[in-house]
Amino acid sequence: MNNSVSNTARLLGAGLRALLVLTLVTGVLYPLVVTGIAQGLFHDKANGSEIKADGRVVGSSLIGQAYNLPLKEGEGTPAPDLKWFQGRPQNGLGTNSVNTQYQLILSGATNRSGDNEELVQWVKDAKAAVVKDNSTGTFKVKPSQVPADAVTSSGSGLDPDISPQYADLQVHRVAEKNGLSAAEVQKLVDEHTEGRTLGFMGEPRVNVLELNIALKELTAKS
Repeated sequence: MNNSVSNTARLLGAGLRALLVLTLVTGVLYPLVVTGIAQGLFHDKANGSEIKADGRVVGSSLIGQAYNLPLKEGEGTPAPDLKWFQGRPQNGLGTNSVNTQYQLILSGATNRSGDNEELVQWVKDAKAAVVKDNSTGTFKVKPSQVPADAVTSSGSGLDPDISPQYADLQVHRVAEKNGLSAAEVQKLVDEHTEGRTLGFMGEPRVNVLELNIALKELTAKS
């Protein structure tokens, strides 16, 4: 009887020691080592790929932002603030999307098929809006010039980038709204256009937040 109690006590003691050691290694030491390596080698990515302007964090290079006017009484959706470059559609092209206005609780797209009549109409309406919003007195946008990313949301609905074609399409409107020359604004776009990763992965892109920060700095100097 005494031997049985003694063996049980030894087993409990060994189990407790193993629990304490594993807790220390996997719950304290391992997280500290991984965090230290991440902060030392990948500091920017480990902290959310933050973008700063005017001495404060204004967003992440990985998540899109909305550039809208304040919501007016009676409006269901705020109008875009056209002095800024606009990103991809934020709501999956529909009020039933899982992600509206880049809300981060959920992400996703409409999951509608390409021949869905409602989706087709949304795209047509979005294209018409892009043509109207970006046409100026000296520059008229043709429907054929509107790229796909201007009228469709990304798979996540949070895409921070647009194609160079869509950025170029907005140059004249942004220039006119900010009292700048089209050449000055085009230069900003060109400077913020990134090529394919490693020269062959993905597509050329423009980060909208970074571009708008540069635009704000340019207008402040003018």
